[in-house]
Amino acid sequence: MSNEIKIIIEKSSDSFGAYSENVSGIFGAGDTADDCKQSILDAIETLKELDNCPAELKSNYTITYKFDTISLLNYYKGIFSNSAFEKITGINQKQIQHYATGHRKPRPEQREKIEKALHNLGKELLAVEL
Repeated sequence: MSNEIKIIIEKSSDSFGAYSENVSGIFGAGDTADDCKQSILDAIETLKELDNCPAELKSNYTITYKFDTISLLNYYKGIFSNSAFEKITGINQKQIQHYATGHRKPRPEQREKIEKALHNLGKELLAVEL
């Protein structure tokens, strides 16, 4: 059985920041979400070398990333257009753009709709064979 390390990634005005929701001492930052994720991995490796390494890092673990809506939409911008997000979520493209720029924050129901649509797409893709 492996421990789950939950990492929150958030966009600030000029960079991305990340921290673990359930393991103390894990922090990261970067200019992009990818840089931020690498910073988290580097922080975990550094912590594993310390005498007071968190117990969760001493055994098998998986990392789960939780994005705020702005970070998620910007992270996947090169993969999904606003029209693609509209197609899989049913949320208007203009509204998606407002969420991506931070002009509006989605209600919890809208965040859940985006998350569910991405999970459903993932399930569909896992079932594809070529």
